[in-house]
Amino acid sequence: METLANLESFARSAETSSFSAAARRLSLTPAAVSRNVAMLERNLGVRLFQRSTRKITLTEEGERFLAAIENNLESLQAAIANVTADKGEPAGLLKVSLSPTFGVDHILPILPAFLARYPAVRADWIFENRPSDLIAEGLDAAIGGGFDLSPGVVSRTLAPAHLIAVASPGYMKDRRPPLDPSGLSDFAGIVMRSAQTGRIRRWTMRNAAGDEMGADIAESTIFNDPAAMVRAALIGLGVTIVSVPDATHHLESGRLVRLLPLWYADAGPISLYYANRTLLPGKTRAFIDFVAEHFQRERLAERFAGSLGERFLSSIPSAAEAEERDEIQE
Repeated sequence: METLANLESFARSAETSSFSAAARRLSLTPAAVSRNVAMLERNLGVRLFQRSTRKITLTEEGERFLAAIENNLESLQAAIANVTADKGEPAGLLKVSLSPTFGVDHILPILPAFLARYPAVRADWIFENRPSDLIAEGLDAAIGGGFDLSPGVVSRTLAPAHLIAVASPGYMKDRRPPLDPSGLSDFAGIVMRSAQTGRIRRWTMRNAAGDEMGADIAESTIFNDPAAMVRAALIGLGVTIVSVPDATHHLESGRLVRLLPLWYADAGPISLYYANRTLLPGKTRAFIDFVAEHFQRERLAERFAGSLGERFLSSIPSAAEAEERDEIQE
């Protein structure tokens, strides 16, 4: 009987047309993947790939063999991964993609508790500002927004991705706060250039009454990273529009103040993405449930909403209160 390692090496190499890419997905060396495929070919007595110095392509026999094992292989992998889960012990390498600021601020802090609960799981986390292709990159899960739901991937909404206007108390000192989004043009603006289009991102803000208005923010300083925008606001470079999760800690500490508290922009949901499998690996299911429980317990969906309730609004100091606090500290 063929080993699972040989079959996985063949299937991933076929999907990526590369032994090197397959090796990255399987956490093996390219030499090991090539050796596994060669062993499979020898055992079957057929050539599965045509090899060149630049790429590999399936032979006719390879295409037939891939079609025959593809669905069964996924079920076998899931069944093996769930054996330990059935014993109450999810295990294995958990590969997750997260946006840097959100991941570091809101997901990384729960990792110690997750690993303490599931000590047989090892974390392999990637922090990057781009939507990931879970299937092609061999990821177990991803957390973020703006992902295309490619075939085989599903999402679980965690919280809204709302954006708000913020500035430092020092910058707003002796400046009159804007009355609506059009008033943002009176301040130095910190804006973001889209990595995908190269254009400056523009937002339409809305309020609880359903009114909408373009946020007319000046292009005084341009960045391509949300963390840099928040940092620029903290050091007093001007006003910026960032996601609530990126600004939450600074709002609660009073280092940033929210402008236009009744207005926000909607960038869609923050979601947890994972492969749509009948049998999820135990490590993936455990991670999904753990993150969802954390969001529910900490009421993060409510805290990250731009249309904040009065109770949460009251916990965030206004520009005047933050200014008064700074003066007392001085």
